[in-house]
Amino acid sequence: MYTVLLALLFGILEGITEWLPISSTGHLILLRHFLPVTYQDAFFELFEVVIQLGALLAVTVLFFDTLWPFSRKKSRAKRRDTWRLWGKIALAALPAAAMGLLLDDLIDTLLFHPLTVALALIGYGILFCLPKRREQTPRCNEITDLTTRDALVIGCFQILALVPGTSRSGATILGGLAIGISRPVSALFSFFLGIPTMVGAGALKAIKFFASGEVLSAAEWMTLGVATLAAFLVSLATLRFLTDFVRRHTFAVFGIYRIVLGILVLLVFIFT
Repeated sequence: MYTVLLALLFGILEGITEWLPISSTGHLILLRHFLPVTYQDAFFELFEVVIQLGALLAVTVLFFDTLWPFSRKKSRAKRRDTWRLWGKIALAALPAAAMGLLLDDLIDTLLFHPLTVALALIGYGILFCLPKRREQTPRCNEITDLTTRDALVIGCFQILALVPGTSRSGATILGGLAIGISRPVSALFSFFLGIPTMVGAGALKAIKFFASGEVLSAAEWMTLGVATLAAFLVSLATLRFLTDFVRRHTFAVFGIYRIVLGILVLLVFIFT
């Protein structure tokens, strides 16, 4: 029962933090560090990536009409726009994919630590409290107006998210804001960019896990299933919330949350 409840907790946390710019990986690392979790290291590395697929499924469900290029409801021009959007998504995914393949083992070994998470939370939290002036005059207010160059620049910002505690959505949203993309478009493109990013990361972890001779027990399969389902359901609510939130508010509140959490983690790390 404890294992199921723990998986449920991880899934809920993933569903909330994957899309809000507060770092899902960072929160999962912190939860594992401060709770009595019995997951083996190899399984947890697979677990934290696989449950992201539940969050990813929520994006495809909510934005299916936007992302599906074969819809008969779309005109030929709309279908072309959808294919162009997918091209930009694929292009934006390349920089982080290349760096992830090169540095995956090094990052897992050196950076998956509460101290790294705390510093990243604080650093990017400060950045989220800064770019208000640039946000007031965005040059891109529709996803179709996003250029190929814009997509590539945002994709380069996603490289920053390889450091735990940064937040993939946070890095890409900051990248969009920095080059004059509106908050809603930056958030939406960040959602879409998560599709190839998470699928690729999940595939890489799964290949490494099973290639090393590891196998999943029945309890581990159940753990993955419960957490993934929870991540999917919670992500549906989180995505709806954030899509509405960014139309009326800045990301400063998330920056404040990151700073406060980062300071608390530092204090715990220093005094324990």
